[in-house]
Formats: sequence, structure tokens, C-alpha cells
Amino acid sequence: QVQLVESGGGLVQAGGSLRLSCAASGIIFSISTMGWYRQAPGKQRELVAGITSGGATNYADSVKGRFTISRTNANTRVYLQMNSLKPEDTAVYYCNANLQGFVYWGQGTQVTVSS
Repeated sequence: QVQLVESGGGLVQAGGSLRLSCAASGIIFSISTMGWYRQAPGKQRELVAGITSGGATNYADSVKGRFTISRTNANTRVYLQMNSLKPEDTAVYYCNANLQGFVYWGQGTQVTVSS
């Protein structure tokens, strides 16, 4: 059974930083594309950042230069380092795994940025 468990969310002031972590199990992590998505109230879920099995990354324009996605295959974790946070970054952040077309989601972690 595939499980993705996020942690690291919380309340932070604008300009601050948070690091999200996602622990994956039950999946061949090393060949999975991993990603972070977010969903704000009343808005659609959107891709924040993704990282392929080979380490190639992509980011939403709104977070480029502020957020960094990384992964460690040894402990099957993916991270999202979020710096210079803005109130508009407030959302539930979800970890995502894509293994050859099979898509899995975590339960989400709340990030709230106060102005």
C-alpha cells in the first residue's frame, strides 16, 4: 500500500521560511516523479514544484527563486524548502507521487503565512 505522509507545515510570518517533508512508502521511490501541489480555499489545486527520478526540477512561476524541491532516494523522502513566504502562499500542501502513470497523494499539510 502506497503511503505519502507530509510534515512541516505551520504558521509563519511573511518573509519567513518553512521546510516540508514527505515520507514515501510502498512505492518504488527511486523511479517515481515526485511533486508538491497546493490548494488554497476556493481555488483549484496547482503544481508548486516537481522533481523527476533523475533530479530534474520544475517550479510554478509564482515560487521560482523562493522554493526549492529536493529528494533523497536513500530514505525515500522529498522536501520543499520555502523561503521568503508570502500570504498568498497560504494553502494546504500535498505531496504527490507519479509512478508510470499511477498517481498517489498524501493527506496534506496546512501552511499559513500571516502578513
